[in-house]
Amino acid sequence: MAINPFTQFVFDLFILSAIIITAYTCNFYYLAFLSRKRKDVLTTTDWGNPSITIQLPIYNEKYVAKRLVDAVCNLDYPKDKMRIMVLDDSDDDTVDLLETAVNDYKNQGFQIEHVRRGTRSGYKAGALKHAMKTTDTELVAIFDADFIPPTWFLKRAIPHFTNSKIGLVQCRWGHVNENYSAITQAQALSLDFHFLIEQKAKSNSHLFMNFNGTAGIWRCDCIEDAGGWHTATLVEDLDLSYRAQMKGWKCLFLPDIVVDAELPVQMNAAKRQQFRWAKGSIQCAIKLLTDIALKRKVAIEAKVQAFIQLTRHIVYPLMLIQFLALPILLAGQVNLYVISFLPAITIATYLAMGPGAYIMIMQSMYQKSWKSKAKILPALLIYNAGMSVNNTVAVFDAVIGKKNEFLRTPKYGVLKTKDDWKDNAYNLPFSQVTLLEIFFGVYGVMGIFIAIFSNNPIFVPIIGLQTTGFFYIACMSLSHTRFKRNKSSKSPPQTKKEKMANTVYKLSMIGIVGIIIFGGFMAIYGYNADIYPLDRIRGHLDGVIGSSDPEVIKSHLLIIQEDLKLVMDHVPETTDANGEIISKNPVWIFATESTNLLRIQNDVNTMVASIEKISTVPKDSSAYHTGMLDVNSRALSLKTNIMDATPYMYVSVANIMFGTIWIAAILGIFAALKKKKQQFKEMDGVGV
Repeated sequence: MAINPFTQFVFDLFILSAIIITAYTCNFYYLAFLSRKRKDVLTTTDWGNPSITIQLPIYNEKYVAKRLVDAVCNLDYPKDKMRIMVLDDSDDDTVDLLETAVNDYKNQGFQIEHVRRGTRSGYKAGALKHAMKTTDTELVAIFDADFIPPTWFLKRAIPHFTNSKIGLVQCRWGHVNENYSAITQAQALSLDFHFLIEQKAKSNSHLFMNFNGTAGIWRCDCIEDAGGWHTATLVEDLDLSYRAQMKGWKCLFLPDIVVDAELPVQMNAAKRQQFRWAKGSIQCAIKLLTDIALKRKVAIEAKVQAFIQLTRHIVYPLMLIQFLALPILLAGQVNLYVISFLPAITIATYLAMGPGAYIMIMQSMYQKSWKSKAKILPALLIYNAGMSVNNTVAVFDAVIGKKNEFLRTPKYGVLKTKDDWKDNAYNLPFSQVTLLEIFFGVYGVMGIFIAIFSNNPIFVPIIGLQTTGFFYIACMSLSHTRFKRNKSSKSPPQTKKEKMANTVYKLSMIGIVGIIIFGGFMAIYGYNADIYPLDRIRGHLDGVIGSSDPEVIKSHLLIIQEDLKLVMDHVPETTDANGEIISKNPVWIFATESTNLLRIQNDVNTMVASIEKISTVPKDSSAYHTGMLDVNSRALSLKTNIMDATPYMYVSVANIMFGTIWIAAILGIFAALKKKKQQFKEMDGVGV
């Protein structure tokens, strides 16, 4: 069956996206193979106690900052060989809290200092770059505020620097609050895949691996040789580690040294972290890939893997392209089965490439405990699917060069399931991305109906998984939103004006949710009124084609007539000079006669008249056979015409106008929200 140009373009885009996604997926499985292929045989010798500086970059982390300082000062290492720099760029209660803690430990004989730059220029990278100006030790360790290094950390990690080529030692992240919620469990499993598969495979080979920004130790000579910390990207860690390896330094991952950390418990915080990682990775790709490709001393495989590592987040926009394209292709009756006559093979292929392969990898990662981890896999699949909108926005931000502030991921000192964080400071509101997630969720519900009514139910689980992810992420983003100023002992009680602003903020959110729900209802109503009748018409045309009984054919045609009337009521009409209607066409730009519903209606009327005549002649006559062939041929032609017209019903003038008004209303409310948010920041004296 011929495919119209629009559907053909969507199909090509769908297939291209599938090929690229499959390539990235297969590369992950290749890394899984590499991580198992070679055992870790790490020989070390006693290097004594080299001097080390421990740098702690902190910004507004009053719930976890002191915990970090306590853990670092509790490290089992000579005080005269260990210098601690608390790089504090905070502008809230964290400043006083850290000043007190630093003075206490200084009185106990620790070489510890509270470094205040007086600016956030360069953010975390700027703080680290500033600290390196006065760092004169052989090594430098870095810990983010939410990490809790064990007492033996330095004793076990430092001996690996006896190999003079080692520039970085990266340790594995643990998860102190992994079982707090489904969100933290999904994040923990995702991070384990990164460390135990990707980092392990690259460390055990000649491939480039990356510094994860914390829980690692650098050789100071390596940092200097690589050009120091740069502030051009949001992932200064990835940037520096790649530049170091291009200079010939080796980066080492130690899976047996685990440093516990706190995972984000608020969905909006987790989305912020994912956004920063996705955007920063693409920024580094733009910045570094040309140099890596031209570097002669870098092996071809290392270049390929560097390209994949730095660009892997493009999978997210490709996932959205597939998600948008699938319902259109199903509505256009395009065969997407892996083997056309065995639809079940399609879902089996998806399962084998996805969950099935991941479970096999998890068996090697977790050994005896793999079954308990496998239970978390569905949550991870839903989490990753839903996060694709957030990360797609990040990718486009990086590609177009949009500048963003380095927004740290707030932590609350939440370790136990019963710990509550919702009334704490640093709570983040949902963003405009949440609206996109709801849009994709509503679109997914429509896609599920299309899959069912187009006789392609095998695709319902595939669409349903992503739809569930979009709604889950959006729902958690909204439910985790808190509209309040950051609590601080320096902040005065809320005034009546501030309380009023907070109320307006809440009402605005309710308005947005109401508009979204109304839009979803209208989308479903529009599908039922405009698209579904065309799907029914195609089904009845199949009935006409497959039948040889004139009465049965006539019953199908009469129903088609009724459905055409329903559709034509929502299609713009064209009149001639005398005011007579000559066309009703859903294609409102460059329309063709093949999609003219008025002409299709006339053809159906002709077929009804023909079948009534045919029913009066003997079945064994030549007139009967000729008439049935003509009806069959017309039905085939009309089915193609209906398939051509269907995609354009989605982009009708009415739909575009409604969509524009819908988006404008939401953006208008968001503009008001942004203004109130600005007022809150000004009330707290926080720079924008």
